[in-house]
Amino acid sequence: MEVVIVPDARAGGELIAEAMAKLLRRKPDALLGVATGSTPLPVYEALAAKVRSGAVDTSRARIAQLDEYVGLPAEHPESYRSVLRREVLEPLGIGMDAFMGPDGTAEDVQGACEAYDRALAEAGGVDLQLLGIGTDGHIGFNEPCSSLASRTRIKTLTEQTRVDNARFFDGDIGQVPHHVITQGIGTILEARHLVLLATGEGKADAVAASVEGPVAAVCPASALQLHPHATVVVDEAAASKLKLAGYFRHAYANKPAWQGI
Repeated sequence: MEVVIVPDARAGGELIAEAMAKLLRRKPDALLGVATGSTPLPVYEALAAKVRSGAVDTSRARIAQLDEYVGLPAEHPESYRSVLRREVLEPLGIGMDAFMGPDGTAEDVQGACEAYDRALAEAGGVDLQLLGIGTDGHIGFNEPCSSLASRTRIKTLTEQTRVDNARFFDGDIGQVPHHVITQGIGTILEARHLVLLATGEGKADAVAASVEGPVAAVCPASALQLHPHATVVVDEAAASKLKLAGYFRHAYANKPAWQGI
């Protein structure tokens, strides 16, 4: 995989937003896979700025969701569908008719998972999937020891994850769902380009394990090593545990300018 070390989160967001913009100029109806959380916000902000300036046209772009709470109504302000509408779709001027996501309220949850996998394939597959990483190396809600061949499925949230997410539910853990639907690692690996953004010292160990450690289910993000086009963008703090940081800097500084990430 390619590792790009940037000064800070803003620089990482600009770099990835430009990669998305180049993709959309080449393929206006590209399917962009997006993630929730604070880490990807600089990407969405930078891409929205490009839309406002006329540097890129997102009118035909499509958006695919990475994961969703089970049992939370789609209109709930903290459903990931609602969050992505606020943070991605509206700023980019993309309507809900161009949005794809799993049905977290379905009576047949397993059927909904399988249906979403089929829908992604029928849509032609994800062109670029943006990912974050947990301090334990998880991607999406694929916690440690998830199968590296897993498909979209239901997962049980850890108690710590529910505690962490309670801040979005008025501090009441009782409002936080116990389950989520998440794209599996095998599903994620089918995207044509994977871009993982990690910022902050708290992600340094997970980044090092994912990039320089063995491919192992205990560190789900290490599966990106198996992908033919995976890019890991990290700020200085998140790169602080990389043994090969010097090589990564040299390789990126000397790559052809036209190549991008």
